[in-house]
Amino acid sequence: MTIVRIEHRVPDFAGWKEAFDSDPVGRERSGVRHYQILRAIDDPNYVLIDLTFDTTSEAEAFLGRMRAVWQRVEGQVMWDPQSRIVEVVESGAY
Repeated sequence: MTIVRIEHRVPDFAGWKEAFDSDPVGRERSGVRHYQILRAIDDPNYVLIDLTFDTTSEAEAFLGRMRAVWQRVEGQVMWDPQSRIVEVVESGAY
């Protein structure tokens, strides 16, 4: 399992969420199997997104499309996007 982790600040969470919900690159058709949105407890305008893919190649292609979107909206919808592709090494539940 491969995860794209994205982090960035937003000027307004509700406005950012509307942009996220508009799904500009088509998450499902790009291979996203699951996503979750997280917000920092101490800064509700700091957003983290985890998107799960079956393959690294799907994750890389998706991230490339997202970088093109970020170039168009940075400073309006979000600032300074950081991203990383990671793999799950171990997972557990209690």
